[in-house]
Amino acid sequence: MSALNLTHTADASVEAGPSPGLVLLLASGAGFSVASLYYVQPMLGLLGDAFGNPGAVGLAPMLAQLGYALGILLLAPLGDKFDRRRLILAKAALLVLALAGTGMAPSLPLLLAGSLAIGLTATVAQDIVPAAAILAPAAQRGRLVGTVMTGLLLGILLSRVASGIIAESFGWRAVFLLAAIAETGILAASFAWLPRFSPTTRLPYGALLLSLLRLWQGQPSLRRAAFAQAALALGFSAFWSGLALMLHQSYGLGSAAAGAFGLAGAAGTLAAPLAGRLADKRGPAVVTRLGAAISALSFALLLGAALAGPLPMPVALGLLALGAVGFDFGVQAALVAHQTIVYGLQPEARSRLNALLFTSVFIGMAGGAGLGALVQGFAGWAGVMGLSLAASVVALALRLR
Repeated sequence: MSALNLTHTADASVEAGPSPGLVLLLASGAGFSVASLYYVQPMLGLLGDAFGNPGAVGLAPMLAQLGYALGILLLAPLGDKFDRRRLILAKAALLVLALAGTGMAPSLPLLLAGSLAIGLTATVAQDIVPAAAILAPAAQRGRLVGTVMTGLLLGILLSRVASGIIAESFGWRAVFLLAAIAETGILAASFAWLPRFSPTTRLPYGALLLSLLRLWQGQPSLRRAAFAQAALALGFSAFWSGLALMLHQSYGLGSAAAGAFGLAGAAGTLAAPLAGRLADKRGPAVVTRLGAAISALSFALLLGAALAGPLPMPVALGLLALGAVGFDFGVQAALVAHQTIVYGLQPEARSRLNALLFTSVFIGMAGGAGLGALVQGFAGWAGVMGLSLAASVVALALRLR
C-alpha cells in the first residue's frame, strides 16, 4: 500500500482500530528511537580509551538527554499543528543521519555534537505515542498506548544490553552504524504504512510555545509532578551514566558486562501495569510516594555497599543488580502515576502537558549524567550513589508535602 493511498486512513483506523502490523510498527518505532539515547552508556569505558579522555566522554549521555529535553519542549507541540506523519518521517530521517554521523565521528567534539543531535531527533518517540492514542478507538486506547509504551520501555532496556555486546565484539562505531540501519528500516516501514493525521490547531508556533508557559503557571499539580519526576530521573541517570566507567576501573569489566545490567530494567516494564492498577485503586499520589521511597531505599543500599570497602566481585555485582532492579521499578512506577495525574488535568492539552512533564524528566536525566560524571571524578562511585540517594529523597519530600 503506498503512502498516497493513506491520506484518510487515520480516521478509518479510529473507527476500526489499527491493524496488528501497525501497532507493531508504532511500538518498534518508539522503542528503536528512544533506544538511541542509551546506546552510549555501556560504552563509556571504550570511548574513554578511544579518545584518551575518560572524564569528557561522560558528557555524551548528558548531551543526548539534554537534546531530548530540548526536542520535546521545542518540537513536540508541532504535532498539534502539522500532519504527525510528516513529522515522524522527517525526524526519523534526521535520526538516521545523526546516528551514522556519530558512528563515523573522528574526534571527541564531533562525537559530543552527534550525541546532542541524536537526542534532538530521537524525540520522534514522543510523536509516535500520541499517534497511537489518536489511532485507537476510545475503548482500546489504554491497551494500545500501553502496548506502545511497552515497546518504548523495552527499547530502553535492550539498548544497553545490545550496545554492550556489540561494542565488546565489534567496537563502539558498529553500535551507532547498526542503529542507523535499524532506524532506516523503521523509516521505510513508516513511509509505507503510517497514515496521515489532521492538524488539531492553527495556532502559530509562538502561540503554541506560549500556551506551554500558561499551562505550567496555571497547574501546580503539573509542576510538582515534573519536579519530583525530574529528581528521580537525575538519580536514575547518574547511576547508568557512571556504571560502565566504575565497572571498567574497579573490576576490569567491559561494555558487555555494563550492558548486561540493563536487564534489571525489566522491572520497569513490570512497574507500568502494576503502578497503573494500583493508581486506579488507591490513587496516583500514593504510587508516586511508594515509587520515590523504593528508589531512595535502593540507592541507600548501593551507597552502603560502596562505603563498605572492597567487596568480593560476586557480592558487589549482586548488590548492584538488586539495587538496579529496585530503583528502576520505583522510578517507572512513579512515572506512570505522574502521567496519570498530569493527563487528568486538562484533557484537551495532553500533548503539551506530556511535553512539559517529559521535558522536566530529561532535564533531570541530563543533569544526572553531567553531575554524575563530575562527582565520580572527585568522589568516586560512592559519591555518585550519594547524589542519587539525595535526589530520590528530594522527590519523596516533594510528594509528601
